[in-house]
Amino acid sequence: MRVGRDARRPHGELVADVLAVLWAAGEPLTAQQVKEALDHGLARTTVTTILTRLHEKGTLVRSRPARSFAYAPVEDAAGLAAGRMRRELEKEPQRDLVLKRFVSSLSEDDEDVLRRLLLDAQTEAQSEAQTGARAATAADSGRPGPEDDAWA
Repeated sequence: MRVGRDARRPHGELVADVLAVLWAAGEPLTAQQVKEALDHGLARTTVTTILTRLHEKGTLVRSRPARSFAYAPVEDAAGLAAGRMRRELEKEPQRDLVLKRFVSSLSEDDEDVLRRLLLDAQTEAQSEAQTGARAATAADSGRPGPEDDAWA
């Protein structure tokens, strides 16, 4: 039995535990299966409420393979965190200032990773643009493009 407010879980801990169970499972689980995996002594209705709310927020998808809904995460943990970061950034009118403060708070290792990722994304975008330009030129000239089997 819990006594007082100090015995309560920190906000979001149970949700994090539920998501961890779903990510580890690698397949959709019912509320009962999540409850059993959590082993927290929770009521199935409590787990169902959490799963339903996460579904309503778009964090989980659900299917009905049998009598009960089965739930699966839409994204992995990294994708979920990235989505939260993007939503926070979208709330701010001075995005450049927020990004500047964020970058200035990173460790050198994280800055290096971010630089590499930005360069990789830029290189990929340039490559896709070049492929698109070649395809458009090929279509205009009647030659096969990269989407055609004859393109070599």
